[in-house]
Amino acid sequence: MKQKSLPGVFATKKVLSDGTTRIYWYHRSSKKKLPGEYGSAEFLAAYQEANTITAKETETVAHLIREYLLSPSFEKNLATRTKAEYRRMLSHIELEFGTMPIKALESPKVRGAFITYQERIAAKTPREADNRMSVISAVFSYAHDKGRITVNPIAHFKRLHRSNRTDIIWTEHDIGRFMKDAPIELQRVMILALHTGQRYSDLIHLRWSDFDGEALHLTQSKTSVKVRVHCTAALLKMLTSTPKTCPYILARADGRPWFTAANNKALDKAWRGHMEAAEFYAKPFAELTDAEKSSHLHFNDIRGTAITLLAESGATIPQIVSITGHTMQSATRILERYLSMTPALSKAAMTAFENASATAFANQLQTRAIPA
Repeated sequence: MKQKSLPGVFATKKVLSDGTTRIYWYHRSSKKKLPGEYGSAEFLAAYQEANTITAKETETVAHLIREYLLSPSFEKNLATRTKAEYRRMLSHIELEFGTMPIKALESPKVRGAFITYQERIAAKTPREADNRMSVISAVFSYAHDKGRITVNPIAHFKRLHRSNRTDIIWTEHDIGRFMKDAPIELQRVMILALHTGQRYSDLIHLRWSDFDGEALHLTQSKTSVKVRVHCTAALLKMLTSTPKTCPYILARADGRPWFTAANNKALDKAWRGHMEAAEFYAKPFAELTDAEKSSHLHFNDIRGTAITLLAESGATIPQIVSITGHTMQSATRILERYLSMTPALSKAAMTAFENASATAFANQLQTRAIPA
């Protein structure tokens, strides 16, 4: 039986004295340990017993979370990776607020309790704090729609994380500097990222079967949007010269993919390691403060760089959207979120102004002396 078929359970790992690792399973809301192997008769019997909810237990935040996780809104409307992240964050929230009675959500003071929690988490990870608030707000919104609560107590909460990287892009000099001595497997990553504008998680999961010889076909993990990216000549040359050492287009030097079921950060670590070697940082990355890290180029900034280059080349918003996977409704937000205003764009705009027939009258304006 697959783990995802049993909501409300979580695992902990313990290293034993002999060096082996053992996994222990617990029922989240009751905190009861579930005996036996996962999925065994003993395990399922204990799970069923722990999952028997009394009338009193259905009046807690933990049960609102459980109802949301079993709802069509969660199961059918969210991508697989998004659901995994929601479950992770809700497990933390349930430990903090799971026993809170639903009636307490009507108190004007309860919003302050959640804001205090947000501020505590934000002291170390502001983005995580905001994301947890967004997820529990989704739970409360669903509960409100179902008539379980009269109001979402944290609706329109204020986000604490502020990140505006629209003016941070990889310049020609930055890219040349990175590529100069980069291992060939990282060179391939740069070319693929720059010529497709896709996210990190989608790039490392691209398979050779997604390449038809002319274009790449993928379903974006974050949005479930299907996109087709026609390959440029440079990207096509890179792809056709890359040995197919594994099912995935991007692979490590030894042929392994850049991710495992438990960890997808290997490429990110190797990428930062090369940036250190290429002296993008004044000191080792691990020694940088959070403020210093945010001021440096990130891998994900290549996505904004790709969109900027598309705009500089004359691509229209609908054309850019067809590659990035955004909806037409969010097209205007691309300019705000990704399109860094570069000298090339400014020059192109003024060249168009200078040569358009509609602006001929403005281009003919000159100063003249006024007769005395």
